[in-house]
Amino acid sequence: MRADAARNLRAVLRTGARLLAEDPATSMSAIAAAAGVDRRTVYRRFPTREALLAAVFQTKLDGSERVLDEARLVEAPVAVALHRYVEGIVPVSREWPVDVRRMMRADPTADVRRSEQSGRLDRFVRRAADEGLIRGDVPVAWARAMLDDLVDTAAHRFPDLDPPQAADLVVRSWLGGVGHG
Repeated sequence: MRADAARNLRAVLRTGARLLAEDPATSMSAIAAAAGVDRRTVYRRFPTREALLAAVFQTKLDGSERVLDEARLVEAPVAVALHRYVEGIVPVSREWPVDVRRMMRADPTADVRRSEQSGRLDRFVRRAADEGLIRGDVPVAWARAMLDDLVDTAAHRFPDLDPPQAADLVVRSWLGGVGHG
């Protein structure tokens, strides 16, 4: 792919993610205009809004998978892995603000990937519980839901927090809220 074509594709995907997160009915023409490309450029690559949305979701899942791999959820100490995960996933969530659960109804492949990624986080939270970092009176599912909500809050409600600051707050809040302290 030529450099300008790759740049245009990235602009369309980013702009599409942002606009479709704000309004799922956003037209392809509006996305093209906001991305600074001709509408034919968008339609050549994505014949429908659903095709564009599927590409956005796949790109977000690619980013999430990279973050999960780099966090070393199995090998690194829990607090270190958690910090790496949050520091990496906050920018991915901000760049690709679409809700992947929406796509699952239409794309079984994306659903499998999302489920696998979710399972990795479930196992990580279970590991934190098994290592005694989560209080015994806190259900593991509750701890996982809190982690997801804290990450979402850091990424979207506090956009001025840089990723390391967001990770510091999430780690302290999560381990202090459901952990021993």
